[in-house]
Amino acid sequence: MGMSTHAIGYAPPDDKWRKMKAIYDACTIAESEIPDYVKQFFGYEEPDNRGVEVEIPHAKWKDGMREGIEIELDKIPDHVKVIRFFNSW
Repeated sequence: MGMSTHAIGYAPPDDKWRKMKAIYDACTIAESEIPDYVKQFFGYEEPDNRGVEVEIPHAKWKDGMREGIEIELDKIPDHVKVIRFFNSW
């Protein structure tokens, strides 16, 4: 199994995020099932205070002994304010 590099972006919390988070929190406190549309909004993960995860378009890049990913800045959605890079195995 090899290592792969990823890039994801985050758009800061907006009104919709705060409303979905309020539903999530209320259900958690009440020990009720969280509605599927709320789970889907948060990508079936616990809400991240950074905001909503946004896919960052990228391409694999390789040059001799180096490899990674390449991101074209003009393809990053305007509402993304944080980009997280990570490796996984």
